[in-house]
Order: sequence, then C-alpha cells, then structure tokens
Amino acid sequence: MSQSNNTTPPTSEKLQKVLARAGLGSRREMETAISAGRVKVNSQVAKLGDRVEARDKVSFDDRPVALRPEEEVPRRVIMYNKPEGELCTRKDPEGRRTVFDRLPRLKGERWIAIGRLDINTSGLLLFTTDGELANRLMHPSTQVEREYAVRVMGEVKREHILAMVDGVMLEDGPARFTDVQEFGGEGINTWFHVVILEGRNREVRRLWESQALTVSRLKRVRYGNIFLDKRAKAGEWVELTQDEVDDLATLANLETRKVPALTPDEKNRWNRDKHKRKPVQALRKPKSKAR
Repeated sequence: MSQSNNTTPPTSEKLQKVLARAGLGSRREMETAISAGRVKVNSQVAKLGDRVEARDKVSFDDRPVALRPEEEVPRRVIMYNKPEGELCTRKDPEGRRTVFDRLPRLKGERWIAIGRLDINTSGLLLFTTDGELANRLMHPSTQVEREYAVRVMGEVKREHILAMVDGVMLEDGPARFTDVQEFGGEGINTWFHVVILEGRNREVRRLWESQALTVSRLKRVRYGNIFLDKRAKAGEWVELTQDEVDDLATLANLETRKVPALTPDEKNRWNRDKHKRKPVQALRKPKSKAR
C-alpha cells in the first residue's frame, strides 16, 4: 500500500477507484466505507488517500476483493423508470421501498446508480456495473445534460425564465438552467422542459423556488444521450443496447467495450426479477411509547 505523494508509481491507483471498479459501489460510497474503517489493505485498516497496486491484498468488510484491470470490468447499463415514492438508497431503515429493490440480481457485482432522484421525483435512472463509467458521467467536469419535465404552480413570467437561465445564487452556490422550453398547459398545469449540467440535491426544484414558484410534478426524461422511452414503464427496467452503452462511454471519454452476453442462468434470473411486482410501501408509523 502506498500513500498519495509525488513519488507514487504510475501503476498505483486510488483505493476508492479500485473498489468502485470491483463493483462494490460508487466512489463516494467507497470513500465513506474507507473512512468507516471497513477496508483493509495488506491486513491494515486503510485511510482516505491510500493508493494500491495489483500486488496488494484488499478486503472489504473482511472479505477479499479481486482487483481487476479496467478493461476486464463488465460494462452493463440498465435504464430504470423510477416511480414517485422510491428512495435512491440501497436500504432504508424505515423499510420504505428503494430503487434497488426492483433491479435484476448480480453475482459478484453491484449495480451503481449514475446520479440520484429524490423521493418525489420520477423518471430516468441509469445503473451500471462499471464504477469508472458511473464516476465520469456524474462528475461536474463532464458537463452531462440532465433534462426534466416540470409542472409548475403559479404564473411563470418571462423574467422568471431569464433569471433562471442567467443564473441565481442558491445556498450551495450559483445554479442555472441551460435551456427552458414551455410544453403546454395553463394555470397550475403548465409544463416545461428544463436542462441542467449538474446533479445537486433538489437543484431543479430550488431554481424554481428562487422565483417564488412551486414544482408540483418533476420527472427526469433524459440523461446525456439516453432518453426515457416506452421500453420501461414506471417501476420497470431495461438493459441498454451496445450502441447506447458505447454512446455513454464516448460521452464519458472512455474506450468502448463489448457488453457481455447474459449466461443462461443470468437470463433466467433476470427474467424472474423483471416480473416481480411489489407495491411501494408507505412510511411506517412510529410505534407509540408505552405510558
């Protein structure tokens, strides 16, 4: 294990990058795991900033991690049509349904979410087995467009649109829409399509709120060059085609890679998972305390 410094050999990589590539989660999730002491390198508890080489022995929750070169990581991507009421987290302590509950099961890998949507937002979510692809597509420097359909309550004036396109200062910094298009309706049922280049928490809603306007419905309809389409109804997923995955890789400035064919066992398992249907669980009421 080597520490991050100017003498680090070119063959070493950041630990969180290697763990994400192994399909254990996103880089951010792996940074959290490292900080929590869940990762060891050569039997020593790892720290943020550590780098590893192919010869190092890495474990996650005391289970060995197979270190793979980037070109050997299977690159699969699925599109999921998230309904309102689902959380973008792996597990919820309150027992509410999460987006991961409906996804097809993997062996030796994990689905990594490319971005997030809040519980009241529906629409397009992408998941991949390739941690580097996920990281590149989420990173602000990549400038990937996210398009949303928005229903706005209140009278939307031209000066509101101009202000949001020019940019407004939110509590976590400046934000703006790169495009706003009206899509019909009137009164409280006026729909717009807006485009942003970042994925900050509730950014679309907060931009409208900055103009004293309320978003009553919000749905993501595009991420980069992938559009939500009829292949996936609400609560359903579909695997992206080779061309679609290659387009995402190009957008992320990565080499294209053949999408692996499903084994017969994977096909059977994915088909079973695709037809699972469970209702979205309501928020559980807290148990009343005994007097």
